[in-house]
Amino acid sequence: MARVSTNENQKIWDKWLTSRDLDACDELIRLYMPIVNYHVQRISVGLPKNVSKDDLTSHGMLGLYDALEKFNPNRDLKFDTYASFRVRGAIIDGLRKEDWLPRSMREKIKRVEACIQQLEQEFGRNVSAKEVGVKLDMPEEEVYQIMNEHYLSNLLSIDERTNDSDRSDSNNSASYSATLIDKQTKTPEESLMFEAVKEELIKGINRLSENEKLVISLFYFDELTLTEIGHILNLSTSRISQIHSKALFRMNQLINK
Repeated sequence: MARVSTNENQKIWDKWLTSRDLDACDELIRLYMPIVNYHVQRISVGLPKNVSKDDLTSHGMLGLYDALEKFNPNRDLKFDTYASFRVRGAIIDGLRKEDWLPRSMREKIKRVEACIQQLEQEFGRNVSAKEVGVKLDMPEEEVYQIMNEHYLSNLLSIDERTNDSDRSDSNNSASYSATLIDKQTKTPEESLMFEAVKEELIKGINRLSENEKLVISLFYFDELTLTEIGHILNLSTSRISQIHSKALFRMNQLINK
């Protein structure tokens, strides 16, 4: 990925930042287009087939252009990091505005959630997607797909306005992206919470099968696509998607507890 600090790109950035040169803008979009492609690939994993990747790419490109317009090189934040948040936020905002989740799917989500709560109260433990499917006369894989779409529908856009009443730098509340600082330092409370969540995640991952552990590791830590993971494990992309969905379902139950 190209960076602002490299000599070969600095002249392009200077043209854009000083005179808003359109040719420089086109070149920067070309250089940072991999950020858009990356987020399109990852976000599309949990989306239904009726959502076009071309539409996601269009939303992402708007986010990239918005990042170029608003980027302040004097802030302690690399453009790659800033653009990544803006692109991801633009894609999710576009999905929300288009209301990609059909009413029928929202009804299914409510049914599955209600069933999970009922079975957990009845059994006194986390329940499997198979048990939910039996109760609802629904295939296990459909339960995974429904809950994955539910998880994505709850994603918080980085461009959504905050409700922070303490911020008084504008008439409107700031967006989450405006509060980002490129620092790794955590407060004592954040450190404790981080460690607690990490321990729960470790417990959850340890309960997964070997294939589920490997898929989670390769997708979220090594940041490979499902297709790339399929090549490594010699499995089809659809099978990797099934393993990924099953692992998310099991871990989400633990985290919600």
